[in-house]
Amino acid sequence: MFMKPTLVIGATENPSRYAYIAAERLMQHQHPVILFGKEGGNINGRPIETVWNPNWEVDTITLYVNPRNQESLLDKIVALKPERVIFNPGTENPVLIEMLNENGIEAEIACTLVLLSLNEY
Repeated sequence: MFMKPTLVIGATENPSRYAYIAAERLMQHQHPVILFGKEGGNINGRPIETVWNPNWEVDTITLYVNPRNQESLLDKIVALKPERVIFNPGTENPVLIEMLNENGIEAEIACTLVLLSLNEY
């Protein structure tokens, strides 16, 4: 199985949040993860980055922030040139979807947890 380096945007140390659960499941499935959130900390010893790195190399970005909180990230997300961006429930953003389409990046409205559980990630 191809391991997909994944950027989790909206990562948090709160174990009741879907971003935390998704990060854990991605790690359990052996996908390399980069965690990005507004507050630092870590998930299973992996640091949550609070400063954007324009040199991250990722296959997939999975979003766990609402469209209003995506505004400062739109150009940055596109500039990383991921293969796809997963819009988890509540993160759907027509502006970002259009930007991705214009740049040949797949926009997938799905749930990372469901994709992982069905082995369709």
